[in-house]
Amino acid sequence: MTWRYALVIDPVDADDDRTTWDDTFTVIDPSAPALSVGELSTQRGDGIFESIGVVDGHAQEVGPHLERLAHSARLCDLPAPHLAQWRAAIAEAAAHCPAGEAVIKLILSRGVEHGPAPTAWVTAAVAADNSAPRERGIRVVVLDRGFDSGAPDRAPWLLLGAKTLSYAVNMAAIREARRRGADDAVFVSSDGILLEGPTSSLIVRHGSRFSTPAPGAGILHGTTQLSLFADLERRGFETAYGDLRLGDLTGADAAWLVSSVRLAAPITTVDQTPIPVDAALTASINEYLLSPRD
Repeated sequence: MTWRYALVIDPVDADDDRTTWDDTFTVIDPSAPALSVGELSTQRGDGIFESIGVVDGHAQEVGPHLERLAHSARLCDLPAPHLAQWRAAIAEAAAHCPAGEAVIKLILSRGVEHGPAPTAWVTAAVAADNSAPRERGIRVVVLDRGFDSGAPDRAPWLLLGAKTLSYAVNMAAIREARRRGADDAVFVSSDGILLEGPTSSLIVRHGSRFSTPAPGAGILHGTTQLSLFADLERRGFETAYGDLRLGDLTGADAAWLVSSVRLAAPITTVDQTPIPVDAALTASINEYLLSPRD
């Protein structure tokens, strides 16, 4: 049986000054029923989440993930999470993770309609084996996201910059990519601006310059991309944010989709057009991403 772990959190106000949290955590059977039938996360996808990679019991990039959780909560008008409480819950889950790679998920839901408080929980599970996409790469197709790059500013209620539980479109995009004979997708706005993958950030390399689409056009700012850019800068490479178009991807010297659990997967083809793969650089990137990072 695959190992799993689950912990329910009794959320406290963001300004609560307690220093211990054990009485706000309840460990539950991850295979047993736990949510009310009125839970809005399942009825409407009305909530937010984060996925944190774990390597040999060390939860990666906890601070950036918590900052993004708080950012998503603000966008969705959810109560601000008490970050110290969530950090303690992550540490508790990580302490139970087996050796190797795992994934911790944080979920904050609006709870039951007209209920007294939000619903919150943490899960942990063994991660899938991602050695093949890291080493052999992935084929991608470019899919229309259905809005132009100005939509997030005109319509903030679309929550395009929040990591919400409403992931049906993202999963549909991956299924469409596979129907087209690819492994993953890259979204493009209706005015031709490259965005991100359904569950990942896009990075392209031209010479010694690494670029990623600028946050703010409905792009979730990736924690893995941020960490990788910091490492690349330490190595002496140039990094940049900006508007990228299809030619920037198909004409790149190398490109990757990066995420917290799969890490860096080199792109081998874009709509069946081959692009170069830098195997040595990819291996060094993933070596860094597998190292302990706070």
